[in-house]
Amino acid sequence: MQEVTMKQLLEAGVHFGHQRRRWNPKMAEYIYTERNGIFIIDLKKTVNLLREACDAIREIVARGQNVLFVGTKKQARDIIEEAARGCGMYWVNNRWLGGLLTNFRTIRKSVARYIELEKIFEDGTINQYTKKERSRLLHEKSKLEKNLIGVKNMDQLPGALYVIDTHKERIAVQEARRMRIPVVAIVDTNCDPEMVDFVIPGNDDAIRSIKLITDQIVSAIQEGLAMRSGEVVAAPAPSPEEALVIPGVDSSLEDLEEKYKEYIAEQTDVADYGVEARESVIPLPDEQTPPVEEEEISEEKQSEKEKLEEKQSEGEDTETQNPTTT
Repeated sequence: MQEVTMKQLLEAGVHFGHQRRRWNPKMAEYIYTERNGIFIIDLKKTVNLLREACDAIREIVARGQNVLFVGTKKQARDIIEEAARGCGMYWVNNRWLGGLLTNFRTIRKSVARYIELEKIFEDGTINQYTKKERSRLLHEKSKLEKNLIGVKNMDQLPGALYVIDTHKERIAVQEARRMRIPVVAIVDTNCDPEMVDFVIPGNDDAIRSIKLITDQIVSAIQEGLAMRSGEVVAAPAPSPEEALVIPGVDSSLEDLEEKYKEYIAEQTDVADYGVEARESVIPLPDEQTPPVEEEEISEEKQSEKEKLEEKQSEGEDTETQNPTTT
């Protein structure tokens, strides 16, 4: 498997995170800096963690287990289905059915019903039904197909979950944790990394970002399948110097930090990276109040408080000078 380089990650916009007001503080260790109100993800950590995730996926598949791809957001649906079909794995790209993992037996009953309906339509038995019954059965089949087509052949729990956007797919992640199934996921700056076993920090809104990382996962799965059948042995991972490559820069790890900082500063085009949608969100009411007005309000309150204290002290002095007689 040819490992992804930092140049490819930058070109795909993997380094773009969310705005500060939407971030999860637990993602602080994966954030490199902040620019124009948007967090920039540390791609050096992304490269290393992506390698670890691919190694884990490869090992799981080589042991004979399969991977379930989960991505129901619009940008990820087609990518998830194409990737899962390409490597012979399972996928969910329309809606996560509650209990798909924790109540697997019941879900298998729905799958069995879907397979039964498929046979009815394939062998021509459907023609024996009335028009109204055919319409009802077609509607039932279409509904089941939307949600179960990707897990039709999943006769046992998967060995791992690969998730796009753990914030949106939190139910799937929670079920996997309950069933002790490892989770590999693209984790953006608005997600909780503690819910994921193998974190891949990156932009989970850009199509190019999702596809680039997903392709690496698919390559790891294909290598695991080959190892399962005894065809090949996975090649050793390249050194950090080989993986951390910046376009136009031929430097060692000592000079990489400064070059990386310069290159990030040059990246100003945010089109197609899912950032424009994040910036177009209407600011919250508390963010529309300028900080200057807040300072003026606080000064007025302070002056009022001082005046009140002075009046109280004058009243106490008057009482001491003119004590009441009984």
